[in-house]
Amino acid sequence: MLQTSHHPMLNVAIKAARAAGAIINRASLDLEALRINTKSPNDFVTEVDHAAEGVIIETLLGAYPDHGILAEESGRTHGAKHSEYVWIIDPLDGTTNFIHGLPMYCVSIALAHRGVVQQAVVYDPTRNDLFYATKGRGAFLNDRRLRVSKRTRMSDALIGTGFPFRRGDNFKRYVKMFEEVMQHCAGLRRPGAAALDLCYVAAGYYDAFFETGLQPWDVAAGSLIITEAGGLIGNFTGEADYLHQREVVAGNPKIYAQLVTMLSPYTRVIKEEDTAAAPAPVEGDAEAAPVARKRAAVRIKRDEKADDAPL
Repeated sequence: MLQTSHHPMLNVAIKAARAAGAIINRASLDLEALRINTKSPNDFVTEVDHAAEGVIIETLLGAYPDHGILAEESGRTHGAKHSEYVWIIDPLDGTTNFIHGLPMYCVSIALAHRGVVQQAVVYDPTRNDLFYATKGRGAFLNDRRLRVSKRTRMSDALIGTGFPFRRGDNFKRYVKMFEEVMQHCAGLRRPGAAALDLCYVAAGYYDAFFETGLQPWDVAAGSLIITEAGGLIGNFTGEADYLHQREVVAGNPKIYAQLVTMLSPYTRVIKEEDTAAAPAPVEGDAEAAPVARKRAAVRIKRDEKADDAPL
């Protein structure tokens, strides 16, 4: 199915993403000239991040001056502060790859209305690959409709991830998760740009993806592209409040359910009603797994009903 016309807001997001991509591609020709600053250990920002973010915000607010902006480098300083429409922007996801000349990075732009992502664009300027989605209208790579993979066995699954890298991240917790997943799947990959990783799940290149420590701008666009491609995305207990929980798992429905079961003991999400009933799960706590399986099963049934509906 070819999407013949885009939503007007998606068109503006695509224009903004391509403009940012042009800035990034020009800068990639002379990386030695880059000015690089360190936000925190191993967390870099360049003048390219700022220039790309600037052109994105200028393009979006030029078309929709009453919309809000949540951007990685400038936060909420631009746009309307109380708009129901908020653009969530990562101008250069994979900055560390970019400054080393490793061609795995992208521009990520999403539009949320009342907290629900409605439009999404992830642009890979090195390959001129444009991933995009409008809620209810499917996900696409350039002009090709995307669907998640059909693999059902974890032993056959290729899974993407991201390593913790900031000071204060729980490295020991992550290593335990890595060991758990690695022993059950066909392979793990860590390219270093989460927004692209999520699109690779939507395209079926990966069967699933998980990472901790992510921010809304890392996840927002990719999350819609995945769900519009028939996949599921949530936090480690299989719930849909992943955007601000700094943990995310995504995949085709079958692999997603199995991965949630593995990762649920490592969740950082603690609900008040859970703590009132029982102690919070700790690393390796098997008590969380049945709950996660139940939640994942509910979401899969809901997803299968949506798949049966006409597009």
